Amino acid sequence: MKQLALVLFLGGASLWLAPTVAAQTTDSTSTKPQLNTSLPTAPARNQPTPAPVYQPEGVPAEATPRAENVPAAPSQVQQAPTVPRRFFLYSNFGLGFSSNPYYGSQFNASIAPAIGYRVTERLALGPGISYAYNRISPPRGVQGQGFSTNSFGVKGFMQFIVFQEFFLHGEYEVTRAEALYQDNTGRVFVGKTTVNTPLLGAGYRQQFGDRAAGDITLLYNFNDGINDIYGQPVVRFSFLFDLK
Repeated sequence: MKQLALVLFLGGASLWLAPTVAAQTTDSTSTKPQLNTSLPTAPARNQPTPAPVYQPEGVPAEATPRAENVPAAPSQVQQAPTVPRRFFLYSNFGLGFSSNPYYGSQFNASIAPAIGYRVTERLALGPGISYAYNRISPPRGVQGQGFSTNSFGVKGFMQFIVFQEFFLHGEYEVTRAEALYQDNTGRVFVGKTTVNTPLLGAGYRQQFGDRAAGDITLLYNFNDGINDIYGQPVVRFSFLFDLK
């Protein structure tokens, strides 16, 4: 009997305590203000708006050059070293006139092409060939006809640039020439002989573009004898053309 009364007592106590526990549980989840323990976050910064890109009217966007397609500045471009042209064609046309009371007057015209080689920027030399035409007239007061001669030879020349367009010029020529001879009777005739002619003088050069130039040269003729094939002085007009 006592056990039955104990069971009934415990059952009634459990029924009386259940609403209280439920009320406590409900109170723990009530809407009381709760403290915010999280750290405050910094306010978001305003990002700068990118500047608008100017686009001309009527030009598609893809036509605008990109940064990688823009050529480098001239100072950044490596220039290829220039190679000086060593060989050149050097051809001249010469005129000369001289007068002697014993041998008469002499007019000369010559042409002499050559191949030049630049040893340095200032010094050049080379071989060449020559042709000379002479018209010899008798001295004044002497009866007789004039003579014409034709001469062919080989030569070597040398030039040295002194200052800018001014240069020194020297030549030595060996010519198989037609010259005047006189026999025992006093008759004058044309015969063959070998003539050596040294020439020395100065000139001026005018440049015509990158590869061509023109020279005018005044030369003194050191062979001023009876077999001379040039006059005194010798004036030459030359054409220079650089070869590749």
